[in-house]
Amino acid sequence: MKAFPLFITVADRPVVVFGGGEEAAAKLRLLLKTEAKVTAVASAFEPAVSTLDGLTRVQQNPLDFTFDAQTPFAYAATGDMALDAELARHARAQGVLVCAADQPAVSDFSTPALVDRDPVVVAIGTEGTAPVLARNIKAQIEFILEP
Repeated sequence: MKAFPLFITVADRPVVVFGGGEEAAAKLRLLLKTEAKVTAVASAFEPAVSTLDGLTRVQQNPLDFTFDAQTPFAYAATGDMALDAELARHARAQGVLVCAADQPAVSDFSTPALVDRDPVVVAIGTEGTAPVLARNIKAQIEFILEP
């Protein structure tokens, strides 16, 4: 096992997503289900992000962003793999764990497939190597754990 599974308490803590498009919006929608203080950082925001409620948008060069000391993790989801890798280095240099979308080699963590049946949450992780298998397992668990 290369990765250790855990649940991080994010209530009232800042969590950052770099990106202003659909890739970032997918991460933001997931984070907005939590009690975290969610911030999106991008040079520009597409409607996928600009229409989301419940988050703070910071329009600036994401490489100039300074993290709050309480930030447990961030996502680099700009849609530009080179920029995401650079943002991963930027976050890590400030002591923040980071997941660069679709780049396990430059990421500190991956996001598992989730089944949320509050208060039960099931996480299915494949260390980023088998997303199709994770989705299939998720579908089976969703069937077992009816809403």
